[in-house]
Amino acid sequence: MRVLESLTADIKAGVLKPGERIPSESELCERHGVARETARRAVRVLRERGVIVTEWGRGSYVAEQQPKEAAPNE
Repeated sequence: MRVLESLTADIKAGVLKPGERIPSESELCERHGVARETARRAVRVLRERGVIVTEWGRGSYVAEQQPKEAAPNE
């Protein structure tokens, strides 16, 4: 899913910093040429992974503390 990969790469590279608002679903749709459900799914996956937090009615933001990646043997 290119939206998920793009957001993940931007967060890891520091393009999107902790506490910074990520693009809205509408912006993600326009930027990546995808349906709204695709953008919504990418945001949901990142939220479930603890990479972003959502403040309902305000938007989604890069989490202040990023989850640790699982060790290779886990």
